[in-house]
Amino acid sequence: MAATCGWGGVTNNKREGDGATPRGTHSIVGLFYRPDRISRPSLWAQPILPGDLWCDDPQHQAYNTLCRAPLGASAEGLRRSDPQYDLIMITDWNSPRAVPGRGSAIFIHQWRSPGAPTAGCIAMARQNLVWLVNGLMPETRLIIR
Repeated sequence: MAATCGWGGVTNNKREGDGATPRGTHSIVGLFYRPDRISRPSLWAQPILPGDLWCDDPQHQAYNTLCRAPLGASAEGLRRSDPQYDLIMITDWNSPRAVPGRGSAIFIHQWRSPGAPTAGCIAMARQNLVWLVNGLMPETRLIIR
């Protein structure tokens, strides 16, 4: 299936803000969805609520984790006005003990338009994302080459 990566390409040396997608084999460790837009796709899916953020500030103790507003640090809002984050798979990149500056928030999510690059995540068509989520197993891995 077609998918896109970050505007910075694929890299072996991921850094916060470089727009690159980290090469390697990554586990899927979380699943989030917008309950006001789609039904719960899986029993282990967590709802994205107003105020949910993902901290991308390497200097903050919550770096590369789910947080709540107000945070007082740089963070990405998960409850977006567009549909890109209606369904998000979270990878284990730079987790569970995040190394400051090695990059945060490597998600698999819906693309903005076919073939459009991301800021470092993997993106694809909504129907393909839903298909992947429906087939998730504990051993599912994302391989980025």
